[in-house]
Amino acid sequence: MSANPVVLIVTHSNDHEGVELVSDAIIERGGQVFRFDTDRFPTEVQIQVEYNGTAERVQLVDGDQLLDTSNVTAVWYRRVATGRNLPHSMDPQLRKISLEECRATVNGLIVSLDGFHCNGVTHVRRADNKQLQLKLARESGLDVPRTLIGNNPTAVRELAAGCDGEIVVKTLTSFAVNDEGREMVMYTNPVSAADLEHLESLRYGPCTFQENLPKSFELRVIVIGDKVFAASIDSQKSPTSATDWRKDGLGLIEDWQHYELPDDIEQKLLRLMQQLQLCYGAADFVVTPDGRHVFLEVNPAGEYFWLEKFSPYFPIADSIADCLIRGSKPQS
Repeated sequence: MSANPVVLIVTHSNDHEGVELVSDAIIERGGQVFRFDTDRFPTEVQIQVEYNGTAERVQLVDGDQLLDTSNVTAVWYRRVATGRNLPHSMDPQLRKISLEECRATVNGLIVSLDGFHCNGVTHVRRADNKQLQLKLARESGLDVPRTLIGNNPTAVRELAAGCDGEIVVKTLTSFAVNDEGREMVMYTNPVSAADLEHLESLRYGPCTFQENLPKSFELRVIVIGDKVFAASIDSQKSPTSATDWRKDGLGLIEDWQHYELPDDIEQKLLRLMQQLQLCYGAADFVVTPDGRHVFLEVNPAGEYFWLEKFSPYFPIADSIADCLIRGSKPQS
């Protein structure tokens, strides 16, 4: 085993510079870093896993860099894009098989690693379930919006009637639609009266409907272990961002301000993180004109970087590095 902490960062080649900030902070604390860009497996990175009756050996090889995973003391699970660089000239069926084998290989490697995980793959997959999040958030004492998930048009109309016609529609999963080379991200959108008359498409797939909460502003809250960083944004300053601030994320990127999250809300959020078994998460809240803090969701790999690069200049990279180094040490 290495005398110093060894952190494996699981990400991809196009991840932002926040990864480098965390890497530098780990090195400053005496740790070592191996960055695994999953999109470069299997075309450039090699994985070698060996088991026999008395021993095991697992290695990652990236050019002249070799990592013996028995030395890994902590894993930062950021992003995966396994097999993305596989040539599209491959036979489609063979490419699909190769992708599935690559993903199984990478997933198996990560989940079998000893040491501290931020966050554990199995915990991330469980926490990605938005229905579970809302259930556990309620049980943790957090306020949540009135929500309907399903494919029953009558139930949607009843929800709308109970919310004075003010509801929005969103998805349970994050995805984008490719339109002639343009990536079209699915944001939260208001549901109009005309939409309520044409809900036949629900027969092809369920949607998530929620009350359209009145907003004073919105929050992005970053949780790292027991540290909580909260920032507010006036999403109502622009019609573009009024329903979903992410629609004008770049336009608002320098307008975020430090926010003092009420202690009871912080404690309830930390309770939810414990229930989800997450050591990192990016949570979104709406703050209503009457002061309600309404929880929307928590992303186990949610973005934070702009809150460090711009106001309010939170030391998030240092906090992640501290978490990984602290987790690397045996608990007494």
